[in-house]
Amino acid sequence: MLVRLILGLLITVVGLAFAARRAAWLYRLIRSGQPDEKRSDAMAVRAKTHLAEVFGQRKLLKWSVPGLAHLFTFWGFVILGSVYVEAYGALFDHDFHIPLIGHWAVLGFLQDFIAVAVLVSLAVFAVIRIRQAPERKERASRFFGSHTGGAWLILFMIFNVIWTMFLFRGASAAIGVFPYESGAWVSLGVGELLEPLGTSVTEPLETVGLLLHIGVMLAFLSIVLYSKHLHIFLAPVNVTAKRLPDALGPLLPMESAGKPIDFEDPGEDDTFGRGKVEDFTWKGMLDFATCTECGRCQSQCPAWNTGKPLSPKLVIMDLRDHLFEKAPYLLDGKEPPEERPLVGTKEDFGVIDPDVLWSCTTCGACVEQCPVDIEHVDHIVDMRRYQVMIESAFPSELGVLFKNLETKGNPWGQNNSDRLAWTKGLDFEVPVFDGELAEDVEYVYWVGCAGAFDDNARKTVRATAELLQLAGVEYTVLGTDESCTGDPARRSGNEFLFQMLAQQTVETLNAVFEGREPGTRKIVTTCPHCLNTLGREYPQLDGHYEVLHHTQLLNRLVRAGKLTPVKPVDAGPVTYHDPCYLGRHNKVYEPPRELVGATGATLSEMPRHGDRSLCCGAGGARMWMEEQIGKRINLERVDEALGTDAETIVTGCPFCRVMLNDGLVQRQSEQRGENVTVRDVSQLLLETVRERDRTRVQPEI
Repeated sequence: MLVRLILGLLITVVGLAFAARRAAWLYRLIRSGQPDEKRSDAMAVRAKTHLAEVFGQRKLLKWSVPGLAHLFTFWGFVILGSVYVEAYGALFDHDFHIPLIGHWAVLGFLQDFIAVAVLVSLAVFAVIRIRQAPERKERASRFFGSHTGGAWLILFMIFNVIWTMFLFRGASAAIGVFPYESGAWVSLGVGELLEPLGTSVTEPLETVGLLLHIGVMLAFLSIVLYSKHLHIFLAPVNVTAKRLPDALGPLLPMESAGKPIDFEDPGEDDTFGRGKVEDFTWKGMLDFATCTECGRCQSQCPAWNTGKPLSPKLVIMDLRDHLFEKAPYLLDGKEPPEERPLVGTKEDFGVIDPDVLWSCTTCGACVEQCPVDIEHVDHIVDMRRYQVMIESAFPSELGVLFKNLETKGNPWGQNNSDRLAWTKGLDFEVPVFDGELAEDVEYVYWVGCAGAFDDNARKTVRATAELLQLAGVEYTVLGTDESCTGDPARRSGNEFLFQMLAQQTVETLNAVFEGREPGTRKIVTTCPHCLNTLGREYPQLDGHYEVLHHTQLLNRLVRAGKLTPVKPVDAGPVTYHDPCYLGRHNKVYEPPRELVGATGATLSEMPRHGDRSLCCGAGGARMWMEEQIGKRINLERVDEALGTDAETIVTGCPFCRVMLNDGLVQRQSEQRGENVTVRDVSQLLLETVRERDRTRVQPEI
């Protein structure tokens, strides 16, 4: 008894010393990041999120089979902690049991049940890894680029925890010192198998099992702390420290040393974006260390799925590896002998290749699917900010975009005087803001640059205007007072230009809504990018408005009976494409679908829809950049749509419409989808609301 006590305590002290040393090193490294004071607000919400995502495994369960296996494994760690309490107690006292509950059959049953569930889960993980083996499936595997050897080692160590547990408990049962007389069905069964061996065998076997069980746990602890499976300890912290918007929400404002940058008078020492790994906040560094390399983000990334070099997982892994390589210098406050560029080509030994950085569409699929709440898009945009504002290193097409935004106030470079051209030919007068907002005007109709200057988007804003007219909604448009919200500038990293455009628009809107109380400053727009910027990002600049997407407002009007579909739409089978900035960024999924249903159309969903919808390829300012690597994202999405045999592809975003239409035109030139059209939800609704003999032919613009 004394020998095993000494051995048990000795291996524990040594094991914990190694673990504590590594844990202290990791803590110092992560805390070396820039300050981020926003991660401790709304603690009640954070606690609720922690319970749902850590203990409820909410995000993991989106993938049912691996999610359920991970749920059992997680709860195995929690529940089997009680077995280790019993194990350490047994070092001191053969008859030890947990006070009060230590003899409960329910506890014994739960311990054995969860251990068996973990064993089954290990088998599931093994099958998944074999089926998804990157050696066989290459890029199609979500584990491509991951450290698969380390993953197998972890599975083996978990297996060792379980079998040593049953050896220890079974031997304890055989010699009569097991705390449970019933309930612990597997342990008692193992005890019955061992009992015929006699106490001369089972007593030393119980000691061996006990020390092995403790030793495996301590070895497992050190392996975890030195491997990618750090997430076992860091994920609960990362989840609790996550951003807390509803849906993906706004990009974070730029900060330097934890304080917002004053773009009108920036400090001399202000850091713009992330040009070195130490420029990231401690939360960014925590993200890097927390990555599980599970590849869920990679499997959903539109860039990766179309042959481009961007993998959100590999971006985080590369940043983590670079952080760990540079850690000795960061912790000692010294400059490394040779600084690798954070963004640079392979020839320049860059950590992140420029083609990787600029392939991102900021669709947010990676963030949505990440089970440990890594904020990939924030980090990518922060690196873009440094490249644009400090290095002036960005795709040449963006130079044209920036110039158009600066000089014309819109990405198309059109004259502002043409912002009301979409109203021509309508048989009613579109109300235009004349300097004072009438009391009966409920909404400012934000047309947006696409609605004003793109031919297809004009059809959407016309249809929406006519529906609002038919429903008796009082609204006004700003006409030439409108300007770009700044979305493409911000997503491409030109935060300075965004601030300029946004401040101008906030001043305009605040003047328009002057005297109106919060809750009555209502805006409706057909563009999800404008929706997100006006409603989610302008509060950062003291612009507070209630912003609705046109599908949300139109759906309310249909529900209220102010718009009544008369007959089914003549559109054939319909498939709906979820715009990223409407869906994942703002969680608007049902209103467009309810409107499609109201038109009488038959909806056929694409394989990837809802929060797993595939991006059209236009976000992140990719609308204005050429795709020169891999398959075009819009073609991938159009191919999915054509696979549903739908005759009409419906969406609720002008950028998506452009991309889908362009992809469809190319496929039609290849004799595919020749009878298919791309339309906005509002156009379908307008066709059903008005009787055939009263429908006016809409002039083409």
